[in-house]
Amino acid sequence: MKFVDVILPLPLSAAYTYALPEEQQAAVRPGCRVIVPFGAKKFYTAIVVDVHGRQPQGYAVKTVWEILDSDPVLLPVQLDFWRWLADYYLCAVGDVYKAALPSGMKLESESKVVVNSEYAGNAVLSEREQRVVTWVSRRSEPTVTQLQKECEDFRVLRVVRSLMDKGVLAMKEEVKRSYKPRTEVHVRLSETYFDEDKLHELLEGLGRAPKQQSLLLKYLELAGAGTAFRLRNPKMLAEVGRKALVEAVGGSLAICRALEEKGVLEAYPYEIGRLAHTEVTETIGVSPLSEAQARAFRELEEAFARHPVCLLHGVTSSGKTEVYIHLIRQMIAEGKQVLYLVPEIVLTTQLTDRLYRVFGNRMGVYHSKFPDAERVEIWQKQLSEQPYDIIVGVRSSVFLPFRHLGLVIVDEEHEQSYKQQEPAPRYHARNAAIMLARMYGARTLLGTATPALETYYNVRMGKYGLVELTERFGQVRLPEVEVVDIKELQRKRRMAGPFSPRLLEEMRRALENKEQVILFQNRRGYAPMIECHTCGWVPKCKNCDVSLTYHKGLNQMTCHYCGYTCNVPTRCPACEGTELVQRGFGTEKVEDAVHQVFPEAAVARMDLDTTRTRSAYEGILEDFQSGKTDVLIGTQMVTKGLDFERVSVVGILNADAMLNIPDFRSFERAFQLMAQVAGRAGRRSRQGRVILQTKSPDLPLIRQVTEHDYFGLYVGQMEERQMFVYPPFCRLIYVYMKHKRADVLDHLAAEMGSRLRQVFGSRILGPDAPPVARIQLLYIRKIVVKVELGASLAKVREQLLYLRQNLMAHPDYRSAQIYYDVDPM
Repeated sequence: MKFVDVILPLPLSAAYTYALPEEQQAAVRPGCRVIVPFGAKKFYTAIVVDVHGRQPQGYAVKTVWEILDSDPVLLPVQLDFWRWLADYYLCAVGDVYKAALPSGMKLESESKVVVNSEYAGNAVLSEREQRVVTWVSRRSEPTVTQLQKECEDFRVLRVVRSLMDKGVLAMKEEVKRSYKPRTEVHVRLSETYFDEDKLHELLEGLGRAPKQQSLLLKYLELAGAGTAFRLRNPKMLAEVGRKALVEAVGGSLAICRALEEKGVLEAYPYEIGRLAHTEVTETIGVSPLSEAQARAFRELEEAFARHPVCLLHGVTSSGKTEVYIHLIRQMIAEGKQVLYLVPEIVLTTQLTDRLYRVFGNRMGVYHSKFPDAERVEIWQKQLSEQPYDIIVGVRSSVFLPFRHLGLVIVDEEHEQSYKQQEPAPRYHARNAAIMLARMYGARTLLGTATPALETYYNVRMGKYGLVELTERFGQVRLPEVEVVDIKELQRKRRMAGPFSPRLLEEMRRALENKEQVILFQNRRGYAPMIECHTCGWVPKCKNCDVSLTYHKGLNQMTCHYCGYTCNVPTRCPACEGTELVQRGFGTEKVEDAVHQVFPEAAVARMDLDTTRTRSAYEGILEDFQSGKTDVLIGTQMVTKGLDFERVSVVGILNADAMLNIPDFRSFERAFQLMAQVAGRAGRRSRQGRVILQTKSPDLPLIRQVTEHDYFGLYVGQMEERQMFVYPPFCRLIYVYMKHKRADVLDHLAAEMGSRLRQVFGSRILGPDAPPVARIQLLYIRKIVVKVELGASLAKVREQLLYLRQNLMAHPDYRSAQIYYDVDPM
């Protein structure tokens, strides 16, 4: 008897053992998917991690329900990587599995409600129960979700449970297969006519049906029938699509179907997939490197000989991407694969167009805006004999299978977007990519103009290699950053909405010269909040401890944490006052202000509200790239490594909003955002100009931004962090606790803090309420654990996992959530 240990896509750390059916014992290997029963009635797709003959003792072993794969979909290195992620980021390996595989590869059973066939019809039913029974009877096995949509005025699950207790309804589990291969109808010559004499006789007989004869001749031409007949091998007939065949002769579908009815052609479904099918291998040559780029390329080769991880610290518009392209070409020539990580989907459009012109169909793109079925097919292609040589993607791309990974490029490595926040695993893709590359024996290249301070510290300590690219491509000077003190301007009432007179002057000059402008405001919506002028009342979210943001386009108030919306108030509920004023401004209000000042200018806005679809990103960027848009307004999306040659002016509308965040990284992030958005100006022929509006012009950070002084920022921040013991001089782990009741949560947080202090002493900070202390009806408390660099991480994890397990077993805390965020951002 054989057994398998499997991982389930659930927050479970342990592998579970199932028995293999006798007839399938030779058909499964580690890395294959199987469908297994779990719990009372549910079925899940599990990943086999071991096949053995050790029968578990003390309980009845359930049997594998179905084997889905003949070949593994998970490589051994991937499984090791999953285990490392789960161990390092203090989560279950089931959490990693759930995040790693596309949904279409994780079949789950779906609960459907049916009328019990043994029900005698004599139960006393309430009005709601009768309503549910009637609706179920009229539908074909609805799900609980469908029932809830139909019966919105009450909690349907409670009623369904009552009806199940009375024997009226029953639950039925059905495995849902969400992925279906894309197919098209192809045609082939039937076996009867794969005979030259019969085929000639047929063609002569079709003389009375010239359109059918013409279509059959075209089929024979497209299928390459001459070679197949000569070698007497029907398998050599090429695939021919029915639609393509009909279009090739300019006929109608009826002609083809007539030949099918006569038994001449046979129609059948042919799997074509959803990925782009082109025969392009290399469309243009690689551009030659400038002298500075060539020097950086040589230095990288030397640095990689000494360090597996290197930082390419290149100023904005220095041509780092061109260096990447030469490295990729070198890797492909060595038979290796490349993973090219970008922090945001917004970067992939420009980048993939550029890479595709060089590498053609050797490159694949992987991100969450793609349909799930397309992501399944990319996963399958990576397991095939002809995988992509280059994968360009966001953080989830680290989970893809690679057989010959040689290089991982982490572009804009400083970006917060590389950190997964919710749900688990809360991994950092940069750090995960470094570990993944190490497991493959590959190299990792980190590239940015504004490195994360921890990364630069690793360089200074000799852990990473360093190559610097200090001049812009074409020797264009870095943009001139001009600081405008808006505190004084606001006092004198000289501001035109969010714009200073100096910014308006530069915008007007740029637009007159047919140049483009980027305006950066890191807050979406029209106004961050509405306030009663009389009593100070502010509309807040009913689920979260935050004020609601006013969105003028939607004419509603919205919570940016849980999505709750409500109508815009016209009267204050506290004092009945009607003077409700808007406080602050978001990108939507900036857009309105630009329209008012420059009515002739074409304006676009790029934020989460305008880029919810894959095509929306591409459309905004394409219009700006082609010059159809004059002014682009955006949140931090516009700070990414985008390349626009006609941008001469960048406006940073409110630097202070970035400086006043209660976090030890606030100055680092503010510098990175401002330096990156400034780098969008003057990237081709002449020096650009940046207008930085602030109420704190004397801050050292503002001077560092104007002078492009990254090293000055690094030295100042390292002194502070060493003094107060923050990364990179320690490791941080945040302990988050959530509960729907504040009193229970306070007791839990106090208990957790007390127990942590018994183990870690003064290295514990808190518990405290975070800046947003309630989200989606759950109250939140946070504890900070500082871990010395020399401490045993294995022992720290062991203690933290034990404490969580111990507290969660307490009856008062079973409905609480406790989780850890390792290396938080």
